[in-house]
Amino acid sequence: MRLRERFRLTGAALACALAGVLALGGCSLFGDGSGGSSESGGAGAPRSSASPQDIPYDVTPLIKPAKKYYGAAVPGAPTVMKNIDVYTARTGKQPNLIEYYAAWGDGFDATGVRNAWAEGALTLMSWEPFDTPLADIAAGRSDAYIKEYATAVRKLNLPVVIDFADEFNGHWEKWGTHAVTPAQYVAAWRHIHQTFVDVGATNVIWAWAPNIVNPVKNVRLEPYYPGDAYVDWIGLVGYFTIGQDNAFDSVFGPTRDEIRTFTKKPMLLLETAAMPGERRRADVRNLFAGVAADDDMLGFIWFDYKKRADWRLEASPLALEEFKRLAADDRFGFDVRKPS
Repeated sequence: MRLRERFRLTGAALACALAGVLALGGCSLFGDGSGGSSESGGAGAPRSSASPQDIPYDVTPLIKPAKKYYGAAVPGAPTVMKNIDVYTARTGKQPNLIEYYAAWGDGFDATGVRNAWAEGALTLMSWEPFDTPLADIAAGRSDAYIKEYATAVRKLNLPVVIDFADEFNGHWEKWGTHAVTPAQYVAAWRHIHQTFVDVGATNVIWAWAPNIVNPVKNVRLEPYYPGDAYVDWIGLVGYFTIGQDNAFDSVFGPTRDEIRTFTKKPMLLLETAAMPGERRRADVRNLFAGVAADDDMLGFIWFDYKKRADWRLEASPLALEEFKRLAADDRFGFDVRKPS
């Protein structure tokens, strides 16, 4: 269970009516055309006479890169990158995947995505429908908002990761098991995904993110899975907490093993951290070792906030030193503008 409070991030104001965006022609559902961005300088450079902005950025090289993502969620980022710079100085390596939280209804933070990209980092937006029923989303009652958002993502034409309604298998969320059926969840997810495709916003990596099953063993995950055609990453939300076995396989193994019965999509620890205290140093070692040992594990995002528990690395100096030592491993981190 995620042990943090929710945030409402006010997105940057959307531009006025974004008209004239070209529909995606001839590309598959996964955006595997020869797309690119004039700002990318990396994979997927356009090879036709069309304007770079007319060709969706090809996210394929970022879906399963050769190296691991070294991510962080810190206050204010990526809209303001000051705390990322502090985190970089503290851990000895700059994160290349930056997570932020946005409520359903917020505008797309194009400025933040640009800021992260300029420093070689990909942005992951956790989209949280606090006040809108998923059944209404599936029925099309938020279509104007989704189209406006998707059009802004397409216009920016930089790669973005979107995680919608995470921890859906927990009872503690408004979109969780007490309020939403698996069918409603899947219908909402597919509807959002299809709307993005319809406006040509295939520069998105879609991350489906259950909470680890340890606290909710009676909830099966497969009924909530939208399907491989709608998902690029499996993002696990799970923490090393006092009172449980801290072996990597004990924390994440049951969820990983269950998911592997219905999909082979690559996995990412989309949100993780360890409780402060004497054990945190060992937890950090287990985190790095577990991610490094699994070829299908893309990396992790450390939740560096003080919320309910103090998840910040600075709260445990010895664990921070261990984290810094392990982060120096060349397998972790790379410039996302040049993924290969």
